[in-house]
Amino acid sequence: MDFFYPNYINDMWRIFGICLHGDKDRYVDEEHHTFKFQDIVAMLQERGVGLYDTAVAVRRTTGTASDKDLEVVEPTDLSALLHQAPECEALVTTGQKATDLFTAHFGIPQPKMGESVGFSFEQRKIRLYRMPSSSRAYPMRLERKAAYYQPLFDRYLISKPTTIQT
Repeated sequence: MDFFYPNYINDMWRIFGICLHGDKDRYVDEEHHTFKFQDIVAMLQERGVGLYDTAVAVRRTTGTASDKDLEVVEPTDLSALLHQAPECEALVTTGQKATDLFTAHFGIPQPKMGESVGFSFEQRKIRLYRMPSSSRAYPMRLERKAAYYQPLFDRYLISKPTTIQT
């Protein structure tokens, strides 16, 4: 896939729209049933948001997209990834598999949904947040998911200005 969360029925970019602009369709291209990826990339860059997977190679054990049917063949070297991001203050996992991989790698407890745990990495303090999955298969309404994300956005993203033109 060319970018993160490209599936039109996934709610991640709608969550960003709600939390940053109060508009679930801010990053949605309804006419083409896709997302405004140029706007998304510009917003992520302006606000200092990075995206990456906790595994670089996976195998689906069935035809579903469920985490339970995913076998991690090669996990991401999370320490090397964080080393390359010296200004990183917070990380977010949006699925159980990602949370499992991340917390096992750093030997930290799993935060409850909507909460965070702090940990140290290379003499800096970082917070790991556990947020609901943006998949529509996850049984939670979009607005409720966004409500979980909003405090995180308020703390780390809202204060950064955006000058995106559409």
